[in-house]
Amino acid sequence: MLKQKRTTIGAGPAHDSAVTGYMHPAHADSLAEFGAPRELPYCGGWLLERQIRGTEFRDAMGAYPLFACRDWSALPTDLQDLEGELVSVSLVPEPFGAYDLALLDACFDVVIPFKQHFVADLREPPQAIASKHHRKYALKALEEVKVAVCPEPMELLEEWVFLYGALTERHGITGIRAFSRTAFAKQLAIPGLVAFRAEHQGRVVAANLFFLQGQTAYDHLTAASPEGYECRASYALKWCALQHFSGKARWIDWGGGAGVTDDSSDGLTMFKRGWAQTTRPVYFCGRILDETQYHALTRAKNCEQSCWFPAYRDGEFA
Repeated sequence: MLKQKRTTIGAGPAHDSAVTGYMHPAHADSLAEFGAPRELPYCGGWLLERQIRGTEFRDAMGAYPLFACRDWSALPTDLQDLEGELVSVSLVPEPFGAYDLALLDACFDVVIPFKQHFVADLREPPQAIASKHHRKYALKALEEVKVAVCPEPMELLEEWVFLYGALTERHGITGIRAFSRTAFAKQLAIPGLVAFRAEHQGRVVAANLFFLQGQTAYDHLTAASPEGYECRASYALKWCALQHFSGKARWIDWGGGAGVTDDSSDGLTMFKRGWAQTTRPVYFCGRILDETQYHALTRAKNCEQSCWFPAYRDGEFA
């Protein structure tokens, strides 16, 4: 991850005790093809432990896209216990976790701004949250598509895999963000997952997956077929999500724009901004757990001047 200038972040509200969404062990397990799930026993979070290419050493990353845990105050203990066992750890804390910048500083060597997530505060009604432009397109889309919550998300699996496959092909998505059918089969069964589907003339043309976690509904993934794009089904899905979660959650986190940095002109950024009244910062965090091996690996790969963390993985995800 690129190193950037830091800013500050305030403490977020604590989650309730239910283990759902990104906190649930099944989320890490859904990504097991990219690393062995490893529980952090004190804080209740999960990492993906990975082999470092061409070596006998291992490191770990948080499960994509966000790291969540039950007890943030216990995270320093868990990370300390990993010292000398793994080379490094990197993760992106969920923006509504019960932590502050001081805690992140105590846990990590690298704490840098990643991007801003667009957030809807559901204390206001949907018509006061969505922009005039987005409301217009949503209501127009609902003249053509029918949106409903899936009572059994697993029943959406085949249609969802098809829709997301079209998305990955359209945007050239690869790696962990591409997700496999196996990953989706596990994610659709995770407690807290809420799936919306949009139908046009009896066919599912778009769908939207959320994780309801504490008082936050995280917009996990959205995908549409070419027909869904033509119908602007994504507008209908977001509008219906605002209505559905009103009274069930305090916030909807729509996520950030495309790429690893903020771009106000990015189409996805402009789309998400229209569903939100505010933003919340998201941070990338990294910690060296074995200084000797970290610097040896970095030197061996001629990455000492790299602005990525961990430096020895620079270029692996190009």
